[in-house]
Amino acid sequence: MAAHMITREEVIERSSKLPSLPSIVAEILATLDDPDSNLKVLVDHIAHDPVIAARVLSRANAASSRTRRLSAISDIYTATTMIGMGSVREMALISSVGGFSDSLFPACTASAFWAHSVAVGVCSEELALHTAGPVSADAALIAGLLHDIGQLWLFRFKEDDFRTAWSQALHHRIGIEKVEREQFGVDHSTIGFWLAEHWLLPHGIGAAIRHHHAPKAAMSEALVPLVHVAEVLSNALDLTGRDENRVTTISATACQKLGLVWDASARPLFGRMEARSRHAGAFFQQAV
Repeated sequence: MAAHMITREEVIERSSKLPSLPSIVAEILATLDDPDSNLKVLVDHIAHDPVIAARVLSRANAASSRTRRLSAISDIYTATTMIGMGSVREMALISSVGGFSDSLFPACTASAFWAHSVAVGVCSEELALHTAGPVSADAALIAGLLHDIGQLWLFRFKEDDFRTAWSQALHHRIGIEKVEREQFGVDHSTIGFWLAEHWLLPHGIGAAIRHHHAPKAAMSEALVPLVHVAEVLSNALDLTGRDENRVTTISATACQKLGLVWDASARPLFGRMEARSRHAGAFFQQAV
C-alpha cells in the first residue's frame, strides 16, 4: 500500500522547482547530424562555462605534452582538434549533468549518484559503438546519463521516504523499483519518463529511462535494450564500487536484440567500459 501516491501532475508541477536540465543536452541532440553546428554549439557552451573549459584545455595540454608540442593550448578549437570532438562533447555532457545532480544532492550522495550515471552513460556509449546499431553513441551516452533522473526528483521532494526505500531494498536485497512502487505507487523509471516528456527529450531517450529495468515491453526502441544491458554490466563490473551495486538479471531478449554474445570476444568491450568509466570518474572528481 503506497504511503503517498505520486501522480504525473505532481511530478511536473514540482519539477519547476528543480534546476533546468542543462541546455547542452538538447542542443547536442538537435545537432547530432550536423558536425559543423555541433562544433559551434560545443564551443559556445564551453566558452561560457569556465569549469568545463578548464577540463577540456587540461586534457588537451596533457595530450599535447605527449607529442612534445612546445606551446600550450589555450583555445577550445585547438583543444578539440587535439583530443577530438567526440571526447569534448562527452566531457561537456558529463560535466553538465554532473553539475545538475550536484545542485540537488549533498556532496557525498551526489558523488555516488553521479558516478553511477557516468558509468551507465559510458557503458551505453560503448555498447552503441560495439553493436553498430541504429543508435548514435552520443544519444546512448545521454540516455545512460539520465536513466535514473527520476531518483533526483524523489530525493528532492520525498527525501526521507526515498532513503527509507533504499534501506529496505538493500536490507531485503530486492530491486529499488519494487520498493518505490510499494512506497509511492510509482517507481523512479516512470517519474524519469514523465520528466523526459516534460523536457521534450526525444521519445527514444524517454523510453530508455522508462524501461531500463524491464526492457521487454519496449524492445522495438533501440535505446531500451542498450541502456538496460549497460546498467546491468556497470553493476556487474562494479565500476563505481557502490554498496548499492546489485547485479540484476540481464534480459536475454535485450542481449539478442543487440546481437551480443558473452564469450571471449566480449572481453575487449568490458575492458573499454572499465577503463573509460574509471577515467571519466577520476577526471571529473578532480578539483579545477
